[in-house]
Amino acid sequence: MLTRRSFLATAAGTMAAARLHAQGQSKARVVLSIPGEAIGPHMPMDFVGLSYEVQQLRDSSFFSGQNGGLIREFKALSSTGVLRLGGNTSEFAYWKPKPDSPEPEHPQVREVVGEPKAQYYAVTPDAVRSLAEFLQATGWNCVYGIGMGTNTPARAAEEAVFVAETLGDRLQYFQIGNEADLFDRHLRDPKTWSAKTYLEEWLSLARAIAARVPAAKFGMPDVASKVSWLTEIADLWPSIASGISTLGVAKQAPPRVTTLTHHYYFGGPATNPDVNIPNLLKPATMQKVQNTANIASAAASKIGARVRMTEGNTCYRGGKPRVSDVFAAALWAADYSLLLASNDYSGVNLHGGTGKSVANSVGGSLPGDGLLEAKGETPEQIAAHPHPFYTPIATFGSDYVLEPVAYGLKFAGSFSGGTLLKTDFSTKLQASGVNATAYAAKLTEGKTSVIILNKDAAADLEVELDFGRDANGVVQTETLHAPALESREAHITTSRKSDSLKQGKCSVTVPHATGLRLTVS
Repeated sequence: MLTRRSFLATAAGTMAAARLHAQGQSKARVVLSIPGEAIGPHMPMDFVGLSYEVQQLRDSSFFSGQNGGLIREFKALSSTGVLRLGGNTSEFAYWKPKPDSPEPEHPQVREVVGEPKAQYYAVTPDAVRSLAEFLQATGWNCVYGIGMGTNTPARAAEEAVFVAETLGDRLQYFQIGNEADLFDRHLRDPKTWSAKTYLEEWLSLARAIAARVPAAKFGMPDVASKVSWLTEIADLWPSIASGISTLGVAKQAPPRVTTLTHHYYFGGPATNPDVNIPNLLKPATMQKVQNTANIASAAASKIGARVRMTEGNTCYRGGKPRVSDVFAAALWAADYSLLLASNDYSGVNLHGGTGKSVANSVGGSLPGDGLLEAKGETPEQIAAHPHPFYTPIATFGSDYVLEPVAYGLKFAGSFSGGTLLKTDFSTKLQASGVNATAYAAKLTEGKTSVIILNKDAAADLEVELDFGRDANGVVQTETLHAPALESREAHITTSRKSDSLKQGKCSVTVPHATGLRLTVS
């Protein structure tokens, strides 16, 4: 069987050239001035994150201190990331505290395309203990998802007590419910379900947890796409936070919400012809992301919280082959992550996992497989793709491999811990006519770093970076590259050469379909 690793071993590893001197070729040129003061948003050290289905916990050997291959890839992605457990399958999980604990009665639900079938499964103490070992081994923290769709306050609280005690400081916060804005499709009455009824139900579970875990923190509402829910909840929150009902009767204090959360998928499913590389990388795609960030950030500021994108990727329902699993996804992930960081998001969790768990979360199969079968690919050729197609860390037998989308997240994560600089880069780059973006940050050690992402399929970009006439220092470069946007590979290469600023400036050529990071120290 052709595996991802053997594929890469035989692929041509052509590095995109990035040189710190002016080129004689004809190309677009732009001058970017780097501000000296770091007055933008802080990018947390744990900004980088991954999202997995809660159902992954059925196999207690997966998130385990003994799973060396997966631990290796988590650490390669980030030394201080956040693992989010949630997904559609979380709504069919139930807490089984003892081996002989009976399975609870379950409510009736509707079966619809794209949603998981009502196949209930247990989450056990052994799985949570293994998860704690995994987090300790990787250095990552956890956003732990507790089901809402078919759960009860008592069971939610019992699970939360054990999770809090077992994960300890590795538990960042609890997330109750997944994509509740879609519950009207299969889990709730569409005539009555709304942001308000959601909030009332969420409070019953969150308060049950807080009563038994007083230090518990929460993220909410984890919507699929209705970011307007964040605004509605923020508007309702003052009446909850006041602790006084409309009748003037004292009520229970509200649970501690630290984060407003939402999901994001560029498009989907795989059969949608509009899910393609040009559309994924075009500027209008990121403008829509900015519009969402504006709404989410405004809502978060009303309740004194930050925003985190807790589940998302290139194409919903498992990704699309030759879009989600190629180098174009790396450039998208880097740009998407840095755009959210510049909007004061606390982090990004790209969704993935094993093919089986994600297939179960969307009804039992991945649309991308059917797409490949229809194009005549053999089972061996289909197996050479990651499953799901968008997963940041692919599973091939007992092997784990960082996919291109993970390299984009890792590239953006190089700013983690730093403070972003407010710039006019967007205006300057748009005027150049090249599809490119750029970001700058002051890192924790005082260095200034700039990331330029040339997403253009054809045009190279020549950039003069002006750090100020009095600036000096050595310039180091890293390149995010692959032979082409359609390549099933990605690389981050550190240049062996370095240069120095000359009168506070340096010039660099960023080839098309390439990312470049320059750091001055």
